[in-house]
Amino acid sequence: MGVLYLLALLISLGCLVLLDRRFHLFFWRKAGRAAFVLIIGVAVFTAWDLLGIGFGVFARGDGIVSTGIVLAPEFPLEELIFLTFLCYLTMVLVFGFEALLAERRRVTARQVTERRVRR
Repeated sequence: MGVLYLLALLISLGCLVLLDRRFHLFFWRKAGRAAFVLIIGVAVFTAWDLLGIGFGVFARGDGIVSTGIVLAPEFPLEELIFLTFLCYLTMVLVFGFEALLAERRRVTARQVTERRVRR
């Protein structure tokens, strides 16, 4: 039971990878740039967490679903995976909405063109 949360995070991360691959949203668009952005995002949030831990704002807490593996004082392994998931999810959502809006613009432009041709 100690790996339940980590397993849920990894499964969710895997689902994001499948969505990304299917719709070419982030890593399948430009892998080098995506890796750079993801690493920077995770680094910023990790620094944020470590500052919060240093000031006593964040604490790990004890949960029966966590692994108990700690990368730094009060910084569990699951937190790093969660931060990766959070950054990746954000980028998939950003590029997903961008793709939806672009498709909507294409459909609207096609409808306008069809109306002009009918006249």
